[in-house]
Amino acid sequence: MELPLRIAILETDTPVPETNKKYGGYGGVFTALLKAGADALGEQGLSSKEGLELKAYDVVTTQEYPELDNIDAILLTGSKHNAFDDEPWILKLVEFTQKVLDQRRVRIIGVCFGHQIVGRAMGVKVGRGDRGWETSVCVVEMSDKGKQLFKRDRLVSIVVIVLHSLYIDYSQSIHQMHRDIVYDFPDGVTPLGSSPVCKNQGMYVKDRLITIQGHPEFNEAIMRELLEIRKDQGLWPIEEWQAGMDKVADHHDGVVVAAAFLRFLLDD
Repeated sequence: MELPLRIAILETDTPVPETNKKYGGYGGVFTALLKAGADALGEQGLSSKEGLELKAYDVVTTQEYPELDNIDAILLTGSKHNAFDDEPWILKLVEFTQKVLDQRRVRIIGVCFGHQIVGRAMGVKVGRGDRGWETSVCVVEMSDKGKQLFKRDRLVSIVVIVLHSLYIDYSQSIHQMHRDIVYDFPDGVTPLGSSPVCKNQGMYVKDRLITIQGHPEFNEAIMRELLEIRKDQGLWPIEEWQAGMDKVADHHDGVVVAAAFLRFLLDD
């Protein structure tokens, strides 16, 4: 795919208040992530200053969508909503995703809720998982294809003690905030990873789509705000909130994932 990469960010929710104030919507959150990924990738002509054309579309309230002739990829963001619900805007999003799947040029990136929408559009079950929540920084074991694409053996942060000093080997890690899952892998899809809570942690089809259940766009500040709000809502017992807070400052490889997204778009 030639530069510039024209990516339509389909906003499926509004961030929590302080995050929204800082970034101005999930379009801003993902713009920051993709620019960081571009700088990390080191590809000629692609950086935070050049080679990216990013535009956000509100698919919830205004329900606006890009013209496919004007873009190279869509990125479906995360959301507090249920990807398996039949609200009109969700059905419209599923239909649009199917439209993109039915053509061969525009590629798809899906994150969390976006990953689930892609699964639903491809005809597999999406719903509540039976193993509860994954929150904060969590372990994701990579498949062979996941290791190749993300250039990591697993999405996890490992701490090793060597000669009485602290040596940190960050093989890879990812923020999570979900209890809904894509139950199976659609036909023709290559799995990218799994965890004890969710066997489908990502999907890949060459030149067509890459999705991930985790949140590469989250950072410590965003996750702390989310955890505090969910605690105040009484969503979890205090022990589960504390378990998330205990991991919130752990290393995570959101930028590594972003670089992999861009590498996927550049790959011919």
